[in-house]
Amino acid sequence: MESSYILLGMFTALVVLMLSGTGLAFVLGAIAFLSTMFIWGPSALIVAVLNTFDTMTSESLMAIPLYVLMASILQKSDIIDDLYNAMEKWFGGLHGGLAIGTVVICTIMAAMTGVVGAAVAAMGILALPSMLARKYDEPLALGAICAGGTLGILIPPSVVTIVYAITAQISIGKMFIAGIMPGIILATSYSLYIYIRARINPKLAPIAEDTLNIPMAEKLKSLKTLALPGLVIFSVLGTIYLGLATPTEAAGIGVLGALFSAAVAGKLKINNLSAAANDTIKVTAMILWITIGARAFISVFVATGGADSILDFVQTLEASKWVILFAMLAILIFLGLFLDEIGIILLCVPVFLPIIKILGFDPLWFGVLFMITAQMAYITPPFGYTLFYLKGVLPDNIGIGQVYRGVIPFFLIQVVVLAMFVMFPDIVTWLPNLGSN
Repeated sequence: MESSYILLGMFTALVVLMLSGTGLAFVLGAIAFLSTMFIWGPSALIVAVLNTFDTMTSESLMAIPLYVLMASILQKSDIIDDLYNAMEKWFGGLHGGLAIGTVVICTIMAAMTGVVGAAVAAMGILALPSMLARKYDEPLALGAICAGGTLGILIPPSVVTIVYAITAQISIGKMFIAGIMPGIILATSYSLYIYIRARINPKLAPIAEDTLNIPMAEKLKSLKTLALPGLVIFSVLGTIYLGLATPTEAAGIGVLGALFSAAVAGKLKINNLSAAANDTIKVTAMILWITIGARAFISVFVATGGADSILDFVQTLEASKWVILFAMLAILIFLGLFLDEIGIILLCVPVFLPIIKILGFDPLWFGVLFMITAQMAYITPPFGYTLFYLKGVLPDNIGIGQVYRGVIPFFLIQVVVLAMFVMFPDIVTWLPNLGSN
């Protein structure tokens, strides 16, 4: 049987089973298992066993449960409450200050935990009632929370970044460092947009009188809340960038930093640690199952000539390499409407990366573009993940339509920033290259 028919059958089965609502890990595993049996017979299943063993013994993957554990401990230590109170004092007197402060908190949370759901839910509970009480425009407040929350995908330590780096076989440390500047640029772009809109139309984000005359001494005193988050951030990113630890070792240091922070905050309790451990087991198991299924699927795809067929097709195209790049980015954004980012990475990177290399692009740079498309998918109506994270904590009088209205301007900002990184790749690559010199 020709490989083209086999590949067509595999992808048809993938689409049909995904539309049925079956879990991605089991869809990929089942297709790989049945395809292997049909093409090569039962004896070939040893390849799937070897792939599974290789996945489960990967040293790089050890970082994932450690970073998830760190995030879970910090999430339950109530450090974010104190941070938000401090940001309210510093930014409350600005046009759109509470929304800008929310983006700043989301940026700090991204550098502490890298968990999108935690940032969106926390800001929906803490920041949204405060902004609504100050008569903020609902879509503006909701959009700031959704867009700020997605920064955890890009800013290290991000589990998504680890999965991409492992799949693309590039340095996790370099991918971490590469995400810092783009993440800061995105957060700054969100904040500038909020400030300009609120300055043009103050009714969108009124300045509260009680935030105008806060003494500087009180503001400076509130900065002590940055000490614990700063400790955790430096313990992870600082040790990696200074060459003192590998990303996996830095994850272990980050867990110790999170435990110390929870102890200082008085939240180092057995029930909190138990809940954090349970969260870690669930998330890690999900990622590993998807990884096993995806590797089995891709191994069959490659063995039947799928990768070679795609590469040959790309090489025969007369289209510009930039057109091909933007087509791949569009596919990633579209897939993000239906699949989680881990599944997209494990499915698409083994196929897209050889094309990226043939076209002469930097895989590290493409990885950052990949993360931004994941962020865009996270806030794209109607199925973006953050929209539903936030919907779960919204008051009854605010509908999902308001959330949709709020995220559209921030989605457009992401499009502009993505285009800027495509045109000026040095913005992405200079910092990781600086660290390697």
